[in-house]
Amino acid sequence: MAETKQIVFPGEVIEISEIKPRNGVYKNREGKYCSEYFGTVQKGDDYIDVVPFTGHYFPRRGDKVIGKVIEIGPSMWTIDINSPYLNLMHMNDTPWKMSSGDIKKYLGIGEYIYAKVMTLNEIKESWLTIKDVGLRKLEGGHIISVPAPKVPRIIGKGGSMVNLIKEYTDTRIVIGQNGLIWIEGTPENILRATAAIKKIEREAHTTGLTDRMTEYLKGDAKNGN
Repeated sequence: MAETKQIVFPGEVIEISEIKPRNGVYKNREGKYCSEYFGTVQKGDDYIDVVPFTGHYFPRRGDKVIGKVIEIGPSMWTIDINSPYLNLMHMNDTPWKMSSGDIKKYLGIGEYIYAKVMTLNEIKESWLTIKDVGLRKLEGGHIISVPAPKVPRIIGKGGSMVNLIKEYTDTRIVIGQNGLIWIEGTPENILRATAAIKKIEREAHTTGLTDRMTEYLKGDAKNGN
């Protein structure tokens, strides 16, 4: 049976020894460290985090996200990145040479991009760019969604988990830090990769997940053959 990580509620005191608190942890008036979220405690070699079970995506500068075009103006697009705030991309922040009023020929409503959060203003509206290495318009493939707090678990340390899925399902996968995931491959392999990702999403709060996913994917690949 999988070992379950410590589950904490907002305001619950967390015992911290030598390692430093990082995400999802705050110090109360008594000087004790407490959880900001309902989630699980994750301890690394240097830091301790509380990872919430659910939650909205709040953009941060430098985040790489997958977004959907929902509106087009003369010189910019409005992009949905699962954030409660407005997100825009100007035509100058693309690799394409275009004129104002002509931008919908390059990127239309309903199409997806893999972009970076370039700047945020004081009310948390963000400007996106696809003028960087690896960023682009996403063509073909299939988009699925997971809670943004589960993304680090799906990626794994150093990309280990997502690379495992790619290897055993023969798919290309792009993961946005906002919880949208693009998968390209045959329909059968896309379904297999999606099932693996959803399994990680369900079991993200447990330990020993990498070993279980390896066995799961090996068995899935054997049955698929």
